[in-house]
Amino acid sequence: MNCIFCKIINRDSPAKIIYEDEYVISFYGLHFSAPVHALLVPKKHIENILDITEKDENVILKIHMGIQKVAKKLGVDKTGFRVITNTGTHGQQEVYHLHYHIIGGRQLKWEM
Repeated sequence: MNCIFCKIINRDSPAKIIYEDEYVISFYGLHFSAPVHALLVPKKHIENILDITEKDENVILKIHMGIQKVAKKLGVDKTGFRVITNTGTHGQQEVYHLHYHIIGGRQLKWEM
């Protein structure tokens, strides 16, 4: 598989890991849009939010628990943060492995 996130999960590509458990891994991305910008990825390859099934119920719970842990570790749990997942071409999804951006560390605005 040529998925960069799968390569990071399998330790075939380097990444600065923030948090990891049996179901998810979080690491810093390459492009920062705020002082805090981390990614959280399920270890199970799911292309995007449209490919989640009922069998993924536990994975989705672990994603949200992981987001909480990363926010606390990065110090944005008290001030607030944004969680974004992009889906498909119009949603600007660049890596077709479900992932969540955790963004904070400053006052965020909607820039469209």
